[in-house]
Amino acid sequence: MFNLHSLRLPVIGAPMAGGASTPQLAAAVSNAGGLGFLAAGYKSAAAVAEQTARTRSLTGGPFGVNLFVPDAANTYAATSEEHQAGKLAAALAYRDVLAAGAGAEPGFPDPEDDDGWAAKLDLVLRERIPVVSFTFGLPEKAVLAALAGRGICTVLTVTDADEARAAAGAGASALCVQGPEAGGHRGTLQSAKAPAAASLSELLHSVRDTCALPVIAAGGIGTAADAAAALAAGAVAVQLGTALLLSTEAGTGSVHRAALKDAAAGRRAGETALTRAFSGRPARGLLNRFMLEHPDAPDAYPYINQITGPLRAAAAAQGDQEGISLWAGTGYRRAAEEPAEAIVRRLAGEAPGGAPGESAGKTAAGTDG
Repeated sequence: MFNLHSLRLPVIGAPMAGGASTPQLAAAVSNAGGLGFLAAGYKSAAAVAEQTARTRSLTGGPFGVNLFVPDAANTYAATSEEHQAGKLAAALAYRDVLAAGAGAEPGFPDPEDDDGWAAKLDLVLRERIPVVSFTFGLPEKAVLAALAGRGICTVLTVTDADEARAAAGAGASALCVQGPEAGGHRGTLQSAKAPAAASLSELLHSVRDTCALPVIAAGGIGTAADAAAALAAGAVAVQLGTALLLSTEAGTGSVHRAALKDAAAGRRAGETALTRAFSGRPARGLLNRFMLEHPDAPDAYPYINQITGPLRAAAAAQGDQEGISLWAGTGYRRAAEEPAEAIVRRLAGEAPGGAPGESAGKTAAGTDG
């Protein structure tokens, strides 16, 4: 089974669904000595298989694939038909609100869509992907055991100590502890749950006190000093998402890229905030008009994501920064337009601009996972 301690550099490229994660980005992170990731969310199993093959053609190093856990497969938060019916009703009411004010036609919720859960599980098992991570829920113990039986390292995204205990009890190999500073969706194991407000540093300490699994630190890692602090707090590696959004290999859309650069340069509002407006799950992004107009979007993922999809696509086609999700963490101003390898090496302390003294890689080697 892949051991996170074996990484030459303790840096992981975050799986970023929606287009930012690409085979080129995953391979670049792995070739730099870290661990690259593909995001399987919102893709068909066939598309993920193509990206997996492409990644393998670009790197001989290990890489991972991230899967979204659908409600029906989430053992952390049992769901009922009544609960799902309530979510659907709330989503349809939200659709009516959007339809009344939108130029484009909103989409419709699809209760049958589980993001290809079974097919993607079959794929990662068959392909023996070195590392498989999960977000938005806790799979059955049998799923994690089956992956472990194929020598696959499993990583569960958690946002507090209670979730960490549950993930450890289910048989996870490691944990990705996501702080509130992170851009994009908060990885709470329950959609309705309010994300923890504690900082990444505080979460790392509370999770490390809770269980002995290796921990990956995610959220607000934008400098070598940030990485070194997380490693010193007990993380075996740090995960970069926002820091890679402007990298050469990222598939970040042109409107999203422009907004990040405009905000960093002071050409647009630069505040980030949590919102359910685009997907129905809490997610952090640059504050824009759509977020301000819909502060009370319901807890109805993935229905809200399906409903807003056509609206976001129309806004992107028009170059409208105010109508799309501009996911970004609190450290977005430090994102740089350069090859991912340079970003990984710098944050690991191996390049100009890195932390003085010991490199992050040396720090990690001495960390108790």
